[in-house]
Amino acid sequence: MSGRSELANTGDNLLQAPDQENGSARPRHRQCSPSHTRKLGMTRRIRDRRDLKEDENPEEKARRHKEQLKPLYKELLYTVAHKLGRPASAEVFTDSQLRHYLKEAFTMTESEHSGLMEKVQSTEPPIYCLMATVKEAKGILGKDISGFSDPYCLLTILEDEKESRARRSRAKPRKSVVKDAVSDEKIYQTEIKKQTLNPIWNQTFVLEFEDTAGASFHLEMWDKDEEVSLTQKLEEFKTNFHGLRRMIKDAKKEKGEDDFLGKIVLKLQDLHCTEDNWYDLEPRTETYPDRGQCHLNLKFIHKERDGTLSAGRSAYVNYCGILQQFVQSYISKQQGGAPWKGELCGEGQNLLELYATQNNLSPFLQDLAKWVAYSKLYQSLEVDSSVLLQQLTSIEYHWHQQELPYQQKQELGDSLHGFLQYGLCLVSKYRDIFPATQTATPKLHTLLRILVQICKTRAFQKLNPAQFELQDEVSDAIQVGTQEWFTIKKGLHQPMTKDLSEIVSALSRLIGEVQEDIKHSKDIWNRVFVSAVQLDVFTVVYHRLDSLLAEEVRDTISLTEGQMEQPLANSLFPLYLSLQAIHKEKAFLQKRGLLELTNFHEGFREALPYWLNQAFSTTQDRVERAVQVDQLQPLQSGGAPIKHSSSAVDLVACVQPICHLWEQLSWPDPEEAFMLMVKLTEDVCKIVVTYCSILKERVRVLSKDSDHGSGINMLCVVVNDLEHLRSVLTRLPTQLNWAGLRERTRHVIGESQFHNTLPSQLQQAQGVLSREIRSALDTLGKQLNTDIETHVRSMSTRRRIPSKSTEDAVVPLMRYLEKELQYMNENLVQENFNSLLTPLWINSVKILYQVATHHPQQEGLMVFCQRLLYTLQCLEQCFHAEGNGLPLDKLHSDEYKTLKAHLAHNALSSRQLVEKFLERKVWEQKVYSGEKYGAVTLLTSYRRSDHRLRVEVLNAANLLPMDSNGFSDPFVQLCLEPRHMFSEVEPRSTQIKSCDLNPLFDEAFEFLVSLEQCQAPGACLVVTVLDHDTLRTDDFEGEAFLALKAVPGVGGAKEEVVDGVALQPDASPAQIRLPLMHPKPNDDGILKLLESRKGERDAQAFVKKRRQREKQSQEGIQP
Repeated sequence: MSGRSELANTGDNLLQAPDQENGSARPRHRQCSPSHTRKLGMTRRIRDRRDLKEDENPEEKARRHKEQLKPLYKELLYTVAHKLGRPASAEVFTDSQLRHYLKEAFTMTESEHSGLMEKVQSTEPPIYCLMATVKEAKGILGKDISGFSDPYCLLTILEDEKESRARRSRAKPRKSVVKDAVSDEKIYQTEIKKQTLNPIWNQTFVLEFEDTAGASFHLEMWDKDEEVSLTQKLEEFKTNFHGLRRMIKDAKKEKGEDDFLGKIVLKLQDLHCTEDNWYDLEPRTETYPDRGQCHLNLKFIHKERDGTLSAGRSAYVNYCGILQQFVQSYISKQQGGAPWKGELCGEGQNLLELYATQNNLSPFLQDLAKWVAYSKLYQSLEVDSSVLLQQLTSIEYHWHQQELPYQQKQELGDSLHGFLQYGLCLVSKYRDIFPATQTATPKLHTLLRILVQICKTRAFQKLNPAQFELQDEVSDAIQVGTQEWFTIKKGLHQPMTKDLSEIVSALSRLIGEVQEDIKHSKDIWNRVFVSAVQLDVFTVVYHRLDSLLAEEVRDTISLTEGQMEQPLANSLFPLYLSLQAIHKEKAFLQKRGLLELTNFHEGFREALPYWLNQAFSTTQDRVERAVQVDQLQPLQSGGAPIKHSSSAVDLVACVQPICHLWEQLSWPDPEEAFMLMVKLTEDVCKIVVTYCSILKERVRVLSKDSDHGSGINMLCVVVNDLEHLRSVLTRLPTQLNWAGLRERTRHVIGESQFHNTLPSQLQQAQGVLSREIRSALDTLGKQLNTDIETHVRSMSTRRRIPSKSTEDAVVPLMRYLEKELQYMNENLVQENFNSLLTPLWINSVKILYQVATHHPQQEGLMVFCQRLLYTLQCLEQCFHAEGNGLPLDKLHSDEYKTLKAHLAHNALSSRQLVEKFLERKVWEQKVYSGEKYGAVTLLTSYRRSDHRLRVEVLNAANLLPMDSNGFSDPFVQLCLEPRHMFSEVEPRSTQIKSCDLNPLFDEAFEFLVSLEQCQAPGACLVVTVLDHDTLRTDDFEGEAFLALKAVPGVGGAKEEVVDGVALQPDASPAQIRLPLMHPKPNDDGILKLLESRKGERDAQAFVKKRRQREKQSQEGIQP
């Protein structure tokens, strides 16, 4: 990984082979300080080794390095010259290709290569060997009577010539090849495994051979047969009947002869450098073809390699050096900055495999060399983490399988521990090496995974017995790194002078850096550390920075005591906001504990009044400037009109920062927060009142030289501005979160104190706005009221009444209102428009009532009232505006109802008035109780079949004595009213009953009237009881009114008639007792109205008759 040059401990090359002193292979790690800065994307700076002089000539240095590489180069040339087996990779390289790669990888010139090649060719060749490990077998044949075998293996290498000679020398074909082909010293035998079909040996043999050409590896598996007694044979037979055939066969063969189980023959030319496979055991005949399998591990190795090649260095040390050189060569040829993923070119992999195999380096040692090399490379270049994780996994696997030599154990322990310390150094500087970006944080995560994996390996736990808790170590590294990071940032933001404002500004910049670091720790880095090592890095960093920052803040704030002025207070405000933001992050801490910044606000009490004053004065100035440039014209926002002016919008924008100041401060102390809220609310209300004052002055200035229309328009805009401001004040408690403040201060501020302070301030300001709005609306409404009154009164002129129809007379007023109200609606907001409509409607009703009740002449009053009633209806529709104007409950006031009743009454015709009078009499009859003047009993019905109304007068009772003898001579008069409806129906009278107060008449009368007449408005039967006098006018006993609709047969559904025959039968007569009434004198407004209509004869006749009855009435006479 790049950017770690100052932490890596390397020599001339990117990688170094282990030290050779005292046979030790232990890398040396320099103790690195987290304070060393690193930058990603930079390669490390090459440092001189300690055993070289610092002033050594570069050419001499390169020459020495080349000399160090030559032994390795000769080892590899020797490996190519004596290579055995095929490589594991599918790609095959010729010897010339491998030598060409070596020359490039080791940067050898042609002459150097030729010289070294000659030396290699003059060396002694090695002894070629095949190291064969017989691991196990499975599923072999059971040759004994028991069904099992006692297997063992014979191993050797045969050349074709020897095998052919052995076959020719045999007298007859035999199963055995190994025993007959070579001498016993070249035959290797495994142990005999008793009574098993799945033997396990794990025995290794080294078989020498001269050349792979024509040579083959032979393995024969035999079942060992030993001499046993007859008794033992019989026992086996008893327990295993299947062994009978086996026993007979044993009797035929020679005594002590072993049984053949199978063989494996492999040509050496076909083998890879290393083989690890299961091989089928082949039969020599077709009998039992399935003979099981045997697991073999085969490896070509050298014995007695020329020791002059590398001057006695061990094969492991050479392997490390070769690996180093190959990696260096591969990386130097790569283009771009992608991490190295552990790959090498095909030639390099082939050569490493050949060298490791020939020198019998175990996979454990190979993986150990790779781990040491790659872990060092990680400290200087970008290496993919999967490379190190893979090597750690391999080491962990081999640790359980194979024992390392003491030197390599020490090297592994030192390497793991050294990389762990190096990784902790990187972790302590994670801010610089792994910034909070999408590409860097995954690298931090993988590094932590590697550290976790190291601590989990048995090798590390065994080789580093001391207690090592990675989570604690990472936590300590982060705290140390945080301390150093803070110190560096503090140094970078040191004030240039000792000026107090400069000191505060420097601290503010430092806190800004800390705030950003805490945010990154919470949002980005914390996920990485929690996921990898289960460490809440946010909590660790926050607590450390809290302590460091609190000390800096205390020192700086102490310098400001007694020095507070507005500029200094202004510079402290961003400092306070940053600390506030940092303090709010404590909500995300997993472990709270005691924080030193808890009461940080106490140091800013002295600056708080200055902050409030700054906000108020700034807002006040902005409001004044906004009004000065306001032309009091409605704004336009796209296609939607805005009915208030620019200053109203600016005022809201100006007041908003004061509300925002409350949110920014979030003052922790509840009691002080309440006082702060009182001050802020007071400032907002002052600004609103000031705005009203300067806005009125602005109207006065602009309206001096403007016409009436422009003045009205500006007045509308002002009303809208004030209404908009009032709505803003209404939302102020929500914006300032009074409810939340009330909850915070419940235990320190009483309920009454809270509500008597804040809401009262707001109500006072709203009261000022309401008064100003009403004043402006009154000014707008005065002219409208005057014009409405002029139009209404113009309709009362007598000479105009017959000249125009009712609709035409109202047109001028409605046109005027439509024009003016439309203008007001377009220029006033809805609230103000409704506020204007309400007094305008009340005044319009008042004007109509005055005109209606002060009409100079009664003549023509009906037509005039009809006109006014129509006007009232038109005004109602206009002000209601189909639900968009005033609601009906506001329109239908008591004054409106009184006016409408008066106009409706006076607008009726005489006949309608008579009908209304009779309907009222019927209603009075219905609700009349008692029989003060007696009663009359009738039996009534109506036959629809012949349109006849039948009235049978049964009797009268309790009549008043009208004669001097204490009796009366009563008779009953029946009359159908109103007369204009029943003009052709004559009244009927009963016979006179002399001297009787309870007369029995029992007389029937029929009236020929239509059903429509009976159902007409006001249609009723007037029953009048009179006392007959011969010489004088008949005395009035009383009267009763019966609605014809109440007569059986009149009411109900319309009768159906088919072919002239009524389908519904006639109703049965009903008896009714009607109390007699006397009218109240001069108590009826309808009669007065009819009486005023002198020119109508029928009306006058009806009034005369009713006045006569009033004169005869005893209702008003005191007893």
